[in-house]
Amino acid sequence: MNIRNIAIIAHVDHGKTTLVDKLLQMSGTFRKNEEVVERVMDSNAIERERGITILAKTTSIQYQGYRINILDTPGHADFGGEVERIMNMVDGVLLVVDAYEGTMPQTRFVLKKALEAGVTPILVVNKIDKPTARPKEVVDEVLDLFIELGADLEQLEFPVVYASGLSGTSSLDPDVSTQKPTMDPVFDLIINHIPEPKVSLEGAFQFQPALLDYNDFVGRIGIGVVKRGKIRVNDMVSCVRLDGSIKAFRIGKIFGFDGLKRIEVENASAGEIVAISGLPDISVGETVCAVGAEEALPHLRIDEPTLQMTFGVNTSPFVGREGKIVTARKILERLNKETEKDVSLKVEEKDSESFIVSGRGELHLSILIENMRREGFELQVSKPQVIIKEIDGVKCEPFEDLQVDVPEEYVGSVIEALGNREGMMENMTSHENQVRLNYVIPSRGLIGFSTEFMSMTKGYGIMNHAYKEYRKMAGAMVGQRKLGVLVSMENGKATAYALGQLEERGVMFIEPGCEVYEGMIVGEHNHDNDLAVNVVKGKNLTNTRSAGKDHTVVLKRPRPITLEYCLEYINSDEFVEVTPVNFRMRKKILNTNERKKYDNKK
Repeated sequence: MNIRNIAIIAHVDHGKTTLVDKLLQMSGTFRKNEEVVERVMDSNAIERERGITILAKTTSIQYQGYRINILDTPGHADFGGEVERIMNMVDGVLLVVDAYEGTMPQTRFVLKKALEAGVTPILVVNKIDKPTARPKEVVDEVLDLFIELGADLEQLEFPVVYASGLSGTSSLDPDVSTQKPTMDPVFDLIINHIPEPKVSLEGAFQFQPALLDYNDFVGRIGIGVVKRGKIRVNDMVSCVRLDGSIKAFRIGKIFGFDGLKRIEVENASAGEIVAISGLPDISVGETVCAVGAEEALPHLRIDEPTLQMTFGVNTSPFVGREGKIVTARKILERLNKETEKDVSLKVEEKDSESFIVSGRGELHLSILIENMRREGFELQVSKPQVIIKEIDGVKCEPFEDLQVDVPEEYVGSVIEALGNREGMMENMTSHENQVRLNYVIPSRGLIGFSTEFMSMTKGYGIMNHAYKEYRKMAGAMVGQRKLGVLVSMENGKATAYALGQLEERGVMFIEPGCEVYEGMIVGEHNHDNDLAVNVVKGKNLTNTRSAGKDHTVVLKRPRPITLEYCLEYINSDEFVEVTPVNFRMRKKILNTNERKKYDNKK
């Protein structure tokens, strides 16, 4: 069978998507005159802006009579559920590792999933043309990681190819001077080393969706590999549901992949990766079989959510000014639509105006909020909180593996900060003035840490983390903000005069002319208590000239705030108001006097 199904796995930013670009270009998949953007697989706007892969994508390449189906997977642990399920669709992986950075937390995370699934690995040492590249040490690091993760002897015999995804060169030799402008060594290894799909063309049809997509015309689409037999459009089939029940349906459409295009096909046979429609509520891990030959495949494990937050109707005085969609019904409809294609997301109604949304991490949830904002939604969201579980009568919370790379001079303050957040150091290594720290830390301790970490290391630190397991709960005070905030006590427009008088009290988040309302957070206080301030006060005018009259007020620049910053920054008695134009932080209780009474009761 001339089919090879492979996935590309790697840590974030090690160059998976750029490598796929070059594989596509050099296999002749695109026409000579076809215009191709960089990182062509990152198709949605947020992926392109942030340079990360959020959704797994399938592409198909023809090379010397072989059809190579490649799945580009996300590198972030928040989207690890996709990586795990993809391993059931493929027979081999290209493990991409940066020739300088070597193995990182997510390299471990994605490789562990691949080895557990028993797929055949090929190592691609990427960015070999970096002046700081150290390919031989990196290959040794990867070998150590394989041994540590319990790889069998066959998996340890992995072939290695050295490449530069950006320049489009590769060779089988670590010496950079042997690089040639071709990707043939990569293709040849895939064809000769990765086994053909372990499927049977004979026998009754069997298919299991590992990924979902959604389309307004045909509804839910299940994407997976045909495990056995053949299928045609309009065939009647049975779906064995997760609860064991059986539902018959007719195959509406079958989509195959050609290059980056999804094309309609009339039929599909074992070994091919296809997308099928026809059952509006098809779910990941169910088995689609020929009628009369209902035989369920083992269920696919879906990672449970570890973090949750409340999404609610915007209740600020500015509601409806900047967004078009503001009602609870529309917000719930949109959240439910997202669960159609994202199986790691759970939505429950809290009350008529708000919903509890659970996901795999801050990035997972903030990307959903960002997408909704761009679609014209207005909403308010609470601080992300970890999901506490009771295991054998003991309260447990999620813990993560954390790896930190910092210059030597900042190590002391980083160790102290992580100690305060209940982090436990497991390892510490140094290499040319850079120190690498490995920790196990509660997920709670990482909420709100990245901003503090960036200012502590003057932007030179690099932090990576991946979910590890549920353990007994750590100390109670992990992850609360140390400083209080400045809260507006008036409605109106902020004036330069008022902001100038408040500058020594803290750092501002707003500038003159910005509209504020009572209860809105306008800055950070220098002390640990909240302070109600008047930022709309104007200067009293008199008819006598003063010596300092013509001096203009020179203000410091306000602190820039992004969605991630707001979600990390707020405490449990605060909301982030999200609109298509602005992010505002506010207190849950807007009225100053009522809030004081409530705080006194506490």
